[in-house]
Amino acid sequence: MAERIVYVSRLKRLPLISSDGADVGHVVDVVMELGGKPPRVNGFVVAVPRRRVFIGIGRVGEIESGGVRLRRASVNLRQFELRQGERLLDGELLGRRVRGARVVDIGITPAPEPFAWEVATVALAGRRVPGRLRRAPEIIDWSEAGELFANDRSVDREVATLGGLHPAEMAAAIRRLPLSRRRLLAAALEDDRLADLLEELSEDEQVRLVEELSPDRLADVLEEMDADDAADLLGEFSASRRAELLGAMDPEEAEPVRRLLSYDPATAGGLMTPEPIILDPQSTIAEALARVRDPDMPVPLAAQVFVCQPPLETPTGRYLGMVSFQRLLREAPSKPIGRCIEEDVVPMPADASDREVAGRLAAYDVVALPVVDDHGRLLGAVTIDDVLDRVLPANWRAALAAS
Repeated sequence: MAERIVYVSRLKRLPLISSDGADVGHVVDVVMELGGKPPRVNGFVVAVPRRRVFIGIGRVGEIESGGVRLRRASVNLRQFELRQGERLLDGELLGRRVRGARVVDIGITPAPEPFAWEVATVALAGRRVPGRLRRAPEIIDWSEAGELFANDRSVDREVATLGGLHPAEMAAAIRRLPLSRRRLLAAALEDDRLADLLEELSEDEQVRLVEELSPDRLADVLEEMDADDAADLLGEFSASRRAELLGAMDPEEAEPVRRLLSYDPATAGGLMTPEPIILDPQSTIAEALARVRDPDMPVPLAAQVFVCQPPLETPTGRYLGMVSFQRLLREAPSKPIGRCIEEDVVPMPADASDREVAGRLAAYDVVALPVVDDHGRLLGAVTIDDVLDRVLPANWRAALAAS
């Protein structure tokens, strides 16, 4: 009979079902014991109301598409704690690097003993082909990823600690480490967390941290960064290295970054983000507030929406004006946003200097300004944090962390 393999990505969020058919909770991770060849599965971390608990693999009767079924009805509701010599397959191993590629999944299979499971395979992210979709993951035997299951947990523990910090705290912690250790931890961080970290560092610090990453890995991280921050980092590399990285990025993610790189970095065009909140004049106040509430929207960009004629992706149709968050709160939800435009904020041309932008932000007492081209189309928005990054001393982050 062919070997049965269940992947961690399929297990996550499967219901845990008691022996009498009742739903107990849902699976959130798989606990592996180090040292085995192959590594053995100790059990599952399961979310139940108000806590996470451990379910030993010996209590599990079946793992199927409909859920994980228990052999016994009772469940120990003591809060889960990872023990010495254990690892979480999803929380600690996914996102790590093996043979220069990112681990995207891990497969487990029934062991020879009854009611036992062991690690079987590792799925590595397929390499990107310029202009095409990423290839399907490469599946390798667990033994070909031996370093992934090594007993040294120091890097994993440090990465787990860093990953739980606010990005500014991550940056402060990483600055205290030797460069070799910084690079080791950066390579082990997941793409989105490394992107968060880089956005809190100066360009010089960013380059030193990532210059040894492979083009494919760095392209993945750049795609997780805001377009303006990605452009700032790419601007520090040579033209050939920059072209290589842009070519490795997804074309849709690379396009706005290419546009930003065409501007002088000390101008409004070089400082702006190309993805502010943009709506057409017929959109309602309720729609605008829904966009503002997006938890992934940076605070300075959520402070106002920009109203334009279609198309609504930059460069847009004709720019009409902006509406502040405070104005949105004072209007009826059904009112068209085009009837609330605040026309007293004059947009900036893309070639305006960073000093001009800073002065205009102070004069209007706003946190973001629209940037338009010669045809009156919105190109993006410059936020106050990007201007402060430009006008403050280059080492202001490190000085603040040291104070």
